[in-house]
Amino acid sequence: MIKIFIVGISGKMGANIIAAAKQRTDVEIVGGMDSVKCADFPTYTRAADVNVPVDVIIDFSRPETLDEIILLAKRKACPVVLATTGYDEKQIQKIRELSTKAGVLHSGNMSLGVNLLTGLVKKAARALEGFDIEIVEKHHNQKVDAPSGTALMLANAAKSENSEIVAGRHGSSCKRKDNEISISSVRGGTIVGEHDVMFIGDDEILTLSHTALSRKLFALGALKAALFMADKKSGMYDMNDVLGL
Repeated sequence: MIKIFIVGISGKMGANIIAAAKQRTDVEIVGGMDSVKCADFPTYTRAADVNVPVDVIIDFSRPETLDEIILLAKRKACPVVLATTGYDEKQIQKIRELSTKAGVLHSGNMSLGVNLLTGLVKKAARALEGFDIEIVEKHHNQKVDAPSGTALMLANAAKSENSEIVAGRHGSSCKRKDNEISISSVRGGTIVGEHDVMFIGDDEILTLSHTALSRKLFALGALKAALFMADKKSGMYDMNDVLGL
C-alpha cells in the first residue's frame, strides 16, 4: 500500500483526495502539511517536523510552499506530484534541480480529459496553420493565479517556434499580432474549471473545450499519478507519462 502525504490537506482538494483514497485499497493517507489542522490526520506546518513514513507527496497548495516540499522530499527520499500552478522561473529551476535527486511529476492539470485535450490542441495547431488562436479559461472567484496553469499548458501545446503567448488585452494598442496566442481569464462564483481553445480562420471557427464538473476528477488523477510515481527515483514526468499518451 502506497503511503501518501498531502500538502494542502485541509483545503478543498485535500478533502477530495482523502475521499477518493477511502474508496481504494492500494493507497493510504498518512498525514499532510497545512496552516490549518486536519481533524482526521496528523497535520504539520514544517517539513522538519514530519515524523510519519511517506512514499509519495501530493501537493495541491500554493507556490510559496515549494521550499518546504523540496525539503520534505529530500528528507523522506520520496517522489513528488506537484499539482500547484503559478510558479515563477526561479521556482521552476528549483523543481528541475529536485528532479535530479527525486522523481517529480509536474502538471498544470490532473484530469484525463484535459491531457487528451492538450494532444488535440497540438494536432489542430499543426493542421490549422495561419489560424488565430484564442484561449478562454474560467475558474472560481478564489483562484489566486492567472492565467491558469491549464491555459498555459494548452497555449504551449499550440505554440510554434514563432508564437508569442499574451495574457489578456487592455488599452488602445491591442491589435492582434501574427502568431499571437491570447489567453483571457474569467473569475467568478464556484466555477471548477472551463477551458476553450478557439482556432479562428477566415469564415470558420473550431473550438476545443473541456469542462470540469467537480474537483473529484483532479483527485482521481492525482492518486493515479502518485501510484505511477511511487517507484521513480529521479526525473521529470507529467500526466502524459501516467496516461501513456
